[in-house]
Amino acid sequence: MAPPACSVAGGGDIGDVSGATYSSAGVDLAVYREAMARLPAHMRRTWCPRVTSREGGFAALFQLDLKGLFARGYEDPLLVSCTDGVGTKLKLAVLAGVHHTVGIDLVAMSVNDLLCTGAEPLFFLDYVAMSRDDPELLEQIVRGIADACVESDCALVGGETAILPDMYHPGEYDLAGFCTGVVERQRVVDGSQIAPGDVAIGIASSGVHSNGFSLVRKAVFEMAGLAIDDRPAALGGRSVGETLLAPTRLYVRAVKAVLARARGTHAVHGIAHITGGGLAENLGRIVPDDAQVMIDRGSWTMPAVFPWLQELGRIADDEMDRVFNMGIGMVLVVAAPEAEGIRHQLADLGHDAWTIGTVCAATPADERVILR
Repeated sequence: MAPPACSVAGGGDIGDVSGATYSSAGVDLAVYREAMARLPAHMRRTWCPRVTSREGGFAALFQLDLKGLFARGYEDPLLVSCTDGVGTKLKLAVLAGVHHTVGIDLVAMSVNDLLCTGAEPLFFLDYVAMSRDDPELLEQIVRGIADACVESDCALVGGETAILPDMYHPGEYDLAGFCTGVVERQRVVDGSQIAPGDVAIGIASSGVHSNGFSLVRKAVFEMAGLAIDDRPAALGGRSVGETLLAPTRLYVRAVKAVLARARGTHAVHGIAHITGGGLAENLGRIVPDDAQVMIDRGSWTMPAVFPWLQELGRIADDEMDRVFNMGIGMVLVVAAPEAEGIRHQLADLGHDAWTIGTVCAATPADERVILR
């Protein structure tokens, strides 16, 4: 028996069916190539001689340069790695049409975490997932990433751009960052040396940084009904967007300078990056079981954005403390005799810093951090 005849175009069974293409599915490879062509110039300005890979490869090569590390006093270097994102702050970037600042946030969230071990960053990779190919948008993001890498003495060696049309609404995207650094084993800062009598130095944040934006958006846009371009009097003439999109402060050069100064005295006993969870949770992660840090709430100048947010959302004090940095982006726990000199050094480097607390003896059952 002869096999049944196949239907053909115009034959009536299937009809006139055009062939599917990647472009018709939402990914335009020509636009993607245009986007990729815009990025190398931004990456190259972050590179140092230790970046040995060529553009367009499948992976990045970075020379660890052990001879150089040994010459700088390293004897037993450890690699340090961390990863983070920007969260729903990206919703505001899309709303405002401003995307380079969240690129800065992306780097800051990782390099600031890495600093908490006493490490210096070496190189950074990014992951950008977008709803569709948009060369201009991607370039804005990567420009911010490169700016932050330059300021952090960190090479942007590569990354991944994923076009996922069925995963995100048009115009939306997500970011993730990955940083690798190095620290000498004998100079690792892990909080184990924190002891009664030490002093906590708080370094100013630039505002909300990159945490708590689900609550921010609820208070500002849902409850208060404000628009991204509104200029409330409480913000001193700045718009909602300008205030909330202020990027996370980069602390790399300042903290590296403090660590270099303190190397002979071993004065820095703990470092905490204040992110989601606020002062108590983040600082508490590094305080030993036999110690407790007493934080004086009135010891630093709080940015106007926090009381403004609290009023808009009718947010309780303990919720504010639990979600936001409240004006302190980084805490150094240091030996008391060195505290004043470190604080002045930070001021000379352009960072407002205050003595915000002291360490006292405690038991494992006590809270690690008390805000009073």
